[in-house]
Amino acid sequence: MTVLDPRKAPKFSKHAHAHDSHADAYHSDDDHEVDAHHHHHHGPAHEGKVTTKVKVLTLIAVVLPPVALAIAIYYSWGGYFSWTDMAMLVVGYFMTSMGITIGYHRLYTHKSFEASAPVAWVSAVCGSMAVQGPLLWWVTTHRRHHQYSDHELDPHSPHAGRQPGVLGWIRSFGHAHIGWLFSDNDIASSVAKYAPDVAADKRAQLISKLFPLWVLLGFAVPALIGGLVSQSWMGAFLGFLWGGVVRMFLVHHATWSVNSVCHIWGSQTYRSGDHSRNNPVMGILAMGEGWHNNHHAFPASARHGLRWYQFDLSWITIRTLGAVGLVTRIRLPGAERMKAKQISAA
Repeated sequence: MTVLDPRKAPKFSKHAHAHDSHADAYHSDDDHEVDAHHHHHHGPAHEGKVTTKVKVLTLIAVVLPPVALAIAIYYSWGGYFSWTDMAMLVVGYFMTSMGITIGYHRLYTHKSFEASAPVAWVSAVCGSMAVQGPLLWWVTTHRRHHQYSDHELDPHSPHAGRQPGVLGWIRSFGHAHIGWLFSDNDIASSVAKYAPDVAADKRAQLISKLFPLWVLLGFAVPALIGGLVSQSWMGAFLGFLWGGVVRMFLVHHATWSVNSVCHIWGSQTYRSGDHSRNNPVMGILAMGEGWHNNHHAFPASARHGLRWYQFDLSWITIRTLGAVGLVTRIRLPGAERMKAKQISAA
């Protein structure tokens, strides 16, 4: 396993990214190498418009899970709940959450390490099963978030454009958590601008193209397991509910809380140029993503929980995969860079 300071890591794209005062976390402190692989634009982004069909599908994906949770709880009170259902919920939560954190986020978006083909495939497929959009769309959205973090063009900032008062705060939090999903800006139309390196990756192209298949498998597999174990249609239905829809509901809100909660509540250890926070609760629930200030200060780092007490299950997994040779060239910030960016040392 090779561990590199991001400054010394190889460049993964030919697309340069100039320094921007709104995106301090996007460059290394002394050589301006970055982990964003797209051309920088100072003007506003020109996305297309989201269609009504997409908005309706998004609404279904947001409204259906809590309804399914209510149904699942109703049946559990009636005795229709087993250890199989619990196992599928827990295993599904961990698999799809880490598919997002390790695959979508740290591997494909920030190039925090280089992965063998099995890891690259499995992590991205599990991430797709989380039902948070195709891989290319997710990478594009997240890179734009970093470029404009907590400024006007950030897709999901709870601060940019916030109106005064309690009502203004509620609206901004709601926008950062869920509302941004219904924005008229079609960020997917800007893949060529924000993620040309990922768009050129044939594996990423295929994984994104097959997104509906991965989503279907994310619901069908627990339903099949539940049906086979219980030898009943009710078992299949409960597997679909607990291992599919309820699991999706929990993973959605854990991920969305990083956008909302982790830009409002928590501590700031490093200068990041925005309102990102380290939140211990989300650090655990979101598989290490809740150490959000650390991440925004050092976006290319494969490790988000930079202190020994900051539990980061995704980093533990990456490190374990590195120990057995399945991932290499793991990127970590050097001690001098960390010290230089500490707020107490500013």
